[in-house]
Amino acid sequence: MPTSTVGSRLATLRFIDPQHEPMWSRSVVPRGTGPELPSVPRELRVEIAGAGSSRGLEEWIQETWSTSLLVLDGGSIVHEWYADGLGADTLFLGASMTKSVLAHLVGRAIRDGALALTDPVTTHVPELLGTGYDGTSVLDLVTMTTGVDWVEDHRDHDSLASRLLGCFALGTESRALLREVRPGVAPGTRFGYCTADSQVLDWVRERATGRAYADDVARLWEDLGCTRDAAVAVDGAGVAMAGGGLAATARDWARVALLAVDGGGLLDPDWVEAAARPAYPFLAPGRLPSSITTHAGFGYHWWPMDADGGRLTADGSRGQFAAADRQSGAVVVKTSQWPYDDFLVDRQARDLSYLGLHTLLDAASKQ
Repeated sequence: MPTSTVGSRLATLRFIDPQHEPMWSRSVVPRGTGPELPSVPRELRVEIAGAGSSRGLEEWIQETWSTSLLVLDGGSIVHEWYADGLGADTLFLGASMTKSVLAHLVGRAIRDGALALTDPVTTHVPELLGTGYDGTSVLDLVTMTTGVDWVEDHRDHDSLASRLLGCFALGTESRALLREVRPGVAPGTRFGYCTADSQVLDWVRERATGRAYADDVARLWEDLGCTRDAAVAVDGAGVAMAGGGLAATARDWARVALLAVDGGGLLDPDWVEAAARPAYPFLAPGRLPSSITTHAGFGYHWWPMDADGGRLTADGSRGQFAAADRQSGAVVVKTSQWPYDDFLVDRQARDLSYLGLHTLLDAASKQ
């Protein structure tokens, strides 16, 4: 029987205030106690060239189906925009930006001595003995070079990726599915975008620290001074979708990106530096499969935007970004909700978004 390639669950996912979706089981991440980000608005006059033409900021916002845009310079908001009916209290589903939050949690666990990049996965999660994760390490997980037999195809209803997302939509147990993942190629020899790697990474982190994802994010939220509750999707067993289920305000997503600049005293500087750089030549910007992006590489669950790790971004499906310039400290958060099932629309919107992120980071750091 032919597999359906349209109408994927990802295409119909609610990206704006998903905590109000009746079918969305979630854990609440309580707000921290920090002050609001200071606001010093100024006009950003930019021209963004791409897709065969040049456009101003408003046109770019519309052309890439934006739902919010936040630009920071020196930790202060210099530009803040929301689509009609949305605002500073709206929670935006980060999709795979959630993975970059997971990277922060893993970095803290390594700093605290609970975990090491060289640790075998099955030392912490023996339930994965005999699966594709037998013989892989934490480094393999965080760089998505486990080599497991996995295709991240949400347009195929029968793919493991679609079935994993379905565990959170239908309330079944996601970790049972992770035990079905089989070996592919040798670890450390190939990049394969794989949300299962993120879910296993979180399983390892949970075993090493004794804290569930939502609880560890709550610690991070307090330390970052986040000012709004967040929410994370959970499966039928209460396991978080650490690879894609966190929803937060644009301002709190900005705090996540700010932490990637220098670690904010919460992360080891060596970790921050390594997270922003590819561990292997085939992870460098421009070396990933073009179906993913030609504008970034892959670090430790963050996406380097240049060869020297000076710029990086969190990147989520259908246009979720939290980008930082590590030299200037500028940050750009852009949330979106562009169509997914047409892969050409998805690719062009993503390309144009990356070009716009660079332009805005440049503009933010210019006085």
